[in-house]
Amino acid sequence: MIFDRKTLNNNQLIDFYKKLLWPRLVEEKMLILLRQGRIGKWFSGIGQEAIAIGSTLAMHTDEYILPMHRNLGVFTARDIPLSRLMAQWQGKASGFTKGRDRSFHFGTQEYKIIGMISHLGPQLALADGIALADVLSNRKKATLVFTGEGATSEGDFHEALNIAAVWNLPVIFLIENNGYGLSTPVSEQYKAKFLVDKAIGYGMEGRQIDGNNILEVYHTVNELAVSMRENPRPVLLECMTFRMRGHEEASGTKYVPPHLFELWREKDPLINFQNYLLDEEVLSPEWIPQIKADFTAQIETEIEKVFSEPDIIPNIATEVDDMYKAYSLPAYQPSATKTTKRYIDAISDGLKQGMRKYDNLVIMGQDIAEYGGAFKITQGFVEEFGKHRVRNTPICESGIVGAAMGLALNGYKAIMEMQFADFATVGFNQIINNLAKTHYRWGQPVDVVIRMPAGAGTGAGPFHSQTNEAWFTKTPGLKVVYPAFPDDAKGLLMAAIDDPNPVIYFEHKYLYRSNSGEVSEGDYYVEIGKAKVIQQGNTASIITFGLGVHWAIEYAAKHPELSVEIIDLLSLQPWDKEAVEQSARKTGRVLILQEDTLTNGFGSEVAAHLAEHCFKYLDAPIMRCASLDTAIPMNKALEDQFLAKARLEETMQRLLAY
Repeated sequence: MIFDRKTLNNNQLIDFYKKLLWPRLVEEKMLILLRQGRIGKWFSGIGQEAIAIGSTLAMHTDEYILPMHRNLGVFTARDIPLSRLMAQWQGKASGFTKGRDRSFHFGTQEYKIIGMISHLGPQLALADGIALADVLSNRKKATLVFTGEGATSEGDFHEALNIAAVWNLPVIFLIENNGYGLSTPVSEQYKAKFLVDKAIGYGMEGRQIDGNNILEVYHTVNELAVSMRENPRPVLLECMTFRMRGHEEASGTKYVPPHLFELWREKDPLINFQNYLLDEEVLSPEWIPQIKADFTAQIETEIEKVFSEPDIIPNIATEVDDMYKAYSLPAYQPSATKTTKRYIDAISDGLKQGMRKYDNLVIMGQDIAEYGGAFKITQGFVEEFGKHRVRNTPICESGIVGAAMGLALNGYKAIMEMQFADFATVGFNQIINNLAKTHYRWGQPVDVVIRMPAGAGTGAGPFHSQTNEAWFTKTPGLKVVYPAFPDDAKGLLMAAIDDPNPVIYFEHKYLYRSNSGEVSEGDYYVEIGKAKVIQQGNTASIITFGLGVHWAIEYAAKHPELSVEIIDLLSLQPWDKEAVEQSARKTGRVLILQEDTLTNGFGSEVAAHLAEHCFKYLDAPIMRCASLDTAIPMNKALEDQFLAKARLEETMQRLLAY
């Protein structure tokens, strides 16, 4: 192994050595604790430390790094106290996640580290968003994101690299190629001779280096970062290394041929660097035992301090409250001037108002720039706000949701247009496991709105017509809204933009150009979580939202002999339980109307809640009226039969006849 110090002085080299030694000694202590049964799990990075240490030292301390679960050296090189890390690993209250997530699954703005989630690939797109925020702010920074050779098989790897290349984002995509994805060797993971060869397919620079040579890692990352700060662009960096322990300790290493351990033991990054420093007389032999003794004593003290900390006392209110960042609407005076607008124009107006109000708001989506979006909602936005804030994206929903989150992590607000709500399946992991859980896990709000053009009635068939709100209302950490009228469409959108929590904003395509109403000019907000009484009544209550509100109004108009109360939920997560309970107590008969399919739809949650809390006030069973439990057909007659509206009359008759 050939080391080249270049401009590094002796003090710097000794500092590198100490920073390389420290995580090795910490890991050795962790393995002892694991054998003693004092800790439950450990993901070892022994043999790979040079990558984490060398690359972290090459980055500025105010630049973001997104490491993996084997990169202890990233955290220690950023000088996070071991007691803090140990508290995290042991699930103590003083840990970064207050006992809510494990090992390195956390982030910290203090140290500019954004930890992974178990799905491996999603963090790559977060790095894109972080870097985009730096570029938009002209901060001249680089972002470093880690992945393993196994995760390069995931679609998230492709999407993130493609986005970064198309947008010229200053991201170093660092692959730690240690030969195995758990037990799967690289020969079963990819066909390319080297992963770095994939760079050419994205039109980006690629480098391959010896990941066990700390100076080669440092100088390479430093050179790239210095250049990228002035000339933003992504680079793919493959670091060749080897994992000397199992994927985690319980999995063992029997699947690895013994000769590979012998080969890579000779390439141990710590021993080789130590020998180099001794040969160069930078390090004296007598210093080594003293440094190790000092470190070992520190490690022992820090670890035992954490073991003596009290265990967490569970508190339900604390856990529930921390799912979201506390938020209330801003104080404002709504304009007395109102204009008649179509539903689609009200949404566009809300977006424009948000863009004018927040210069750190970025809108992203397919075809939304010059073309104005599939439904022309953002037409004219590029002329007013510029392409840097109204961004066409490649077709990659997961990557763009991740980039939106990255923007939010680095001081921006983001709106992502899901061209059709049906396509959310392709970005589902980022929404459900990244956007929704981050504030609960480590207290970081994620200021992202995802617009979801949804619903049937246009003959668009199974993949452009779903109203899939129930996929998201089940997930704590998300807010979900579904306006039925233009004024609410604008008000809920502006509230969603202002809200620091992730909001899934459903907008019904059928209403875009078929529904109009008075809308306030300027700022206008509708509180998320509050329902609206559309009309008062005493005979029965129809609880609904979205297009269902219009079906309910149409039904009530056809039956003037009935006194029907109509409640528009507006928000589905959180939803207005008090308003619904009040209506149920008032009329004693409740029909829940939804466009979604019947089984496990959101209406089932409302029905269950009323059965539990309002049973004694009811004069009849709660009825649900929903669409058929089939996919949505394209043919108009079949679609009409599918939709809940086809069964509204009959369901109301049964409710009233009981």
